Amino acid sequence: MKKIAYILLCFVSLFTHAQTKPNILFIITDDWGYHDLSYNGSKLYNTPNVDNLAKNAITFTNAYSSYPRCTPSRYAMLTGTYPVNEDKGNLAEMPEEKNFASIFNNEGYHTFYIGKWHLGEGGAHPKNFGFKTTYAAGRSGGLGSRFYPFNTQKNGKPAKEPVEDLEEDGKPGDYASDLMTDKVIKLIENTPKGEPFMGVLAYYAVHTPLEAKQQDIDRNKNQLKSIDFGNTPEYIKEGAGRRKMRQDNPVYAAMVENIDENLGRIIEMLKNKNLLDNTIIVLTSDHGGLSNDGFKGERELATTNNPLRAGKGWLYEGGIRVPLIWHYGKNFKPHREENSIVMGMDIFPTLLDLAINKQVKEIDGKSYKSILLGKDSWENRSVFWNSNKARPHSTGDPKETAVRSGDYKLLYFKDTNTYELYNLKQDVSESHNISSENPSKLDEMKSLLKAWKKEYLVPSRMDIGKNKGKEKSDKQKK
Repeated sequence: MKKIAYILLCFVSLFTHAQTKPNILFIITDDWGYHDLSYNGSKLYNTPNVDNLAKNAITFTNAYSSYPRCTPSRYAMLTGTYPVNEDKGNLAEMPEEKNFASIFNNEGYHTFYIGKWHLGEGGAHPKNFGFKTTYAAGRSGGLGSRFYPFNTQKNGKPAKEPVEDLEEDGKPGDYASDLMTDKVIKLIENTPKGEPFMGVLAYYAVHTPLEAKQQDIDRNKNQLKSIDFGNTPEYIKEGAGRRKMRQDNPVYAAMVENIDENLGRIIEMLKNKNLLDNTIIVLTSDHGGLSNDGFKGERELATTNNPLRAGKGWLYEGGIRVPLIWHYGKNFKPHREENSIVMGMDIFPTLLDLAINKQVKEIDGKSYKSILLGKDSWENRSVFWNSNKARPHSTGDPKETAVRSGDYKLLYFKDTNTYELYNLKQDVSESHNISSENPSKLDEMKSLLKAWKKEYLVPSRMDIGKNKGKEKSDKQKK
């Protein structure tokens, strides 16, 4: 009898430790353009691990950043709202029922945030937002150097805003993205068996400074010798600056490939621990690649987003269309290319719905769980952008607002009071403005944009508190 009771006790213990909720790993790259991946057509950037992930995943062709710059884009991801207000609020004061990290905490998840935060002032830190463990986070928008010591710039001056933790753990020769990946692997390996984790890995790469390991740079220099760019010019005039037209920067290519290698390390660890099939992996970028250096010409240009127009800072497709991969083991097989229109602000609402069947009310982001499960399509959705600060000196862009609805996209340029209308299905490069050819569609799109601006370009409907200090414009250019 005692033996039977013991067996039953062991069975009950095993059952109670069985994990039913999926793990979550949300990976955000910085300034990584839509075409900065070999599976999206790059001839230079070699990303075999991303490609392999995509083969067994759902890849989105119409995924968008909510804003073409770092801070507002990340704000949208973390709050599920349009980043339309200058005073973006103190995330530390967000109500718990609208705080994604807190919701996952309450569901028994081990939550962590590794890497670039770049949001708010004062208490706006991922730990105060609800993440239980943080590493290499804080207010900083970038590193002084990719190599140890990370908070010292090439000229020997200290970084304006030092990144936490990395220098304490690093040693000469260490590369920042490698250390961040080491930390993620360790955190996952140390998560108690049967208990789920929800982690964000926000790489500082491939943002400037453009620095990579010498052997990787040399390999890409050799590869460039075999690429024929034909008559494609290196630069063309665009806005207040110039736009890069070739993927020919071997340092940037090496940085892209380092991210890919680190993704491979994470996937291998998940396989070895039998976690891959029960882990939702989301991979995306905060916005398009850096392709314009503005009238100052101070930035080393990283990439081109061709055939998409423009890049970081702009509301043309090159600035806002981003890679997006959803991998969930055998649950999302076989591979599917999805054309629905989705935004960065939709990601966390979708994770909540998919992982724990939870919804958050009164936010702009929408769950596309039904799309992931093949039950719905959002190809006719209307989405909006407002970029109210021009950066002619930095990325060459003007003040813009835009709407995409179905195949059509309208841009409004405030300084010149002009509109541009494109049919993206026929003209993804946004090279043929059809506003004069299709006045009825122009009026329809204007009405959509006008209605959205009337509703949204006012103080936020979410009561999330005020910033403890205004962000400075030089920080926002990150």
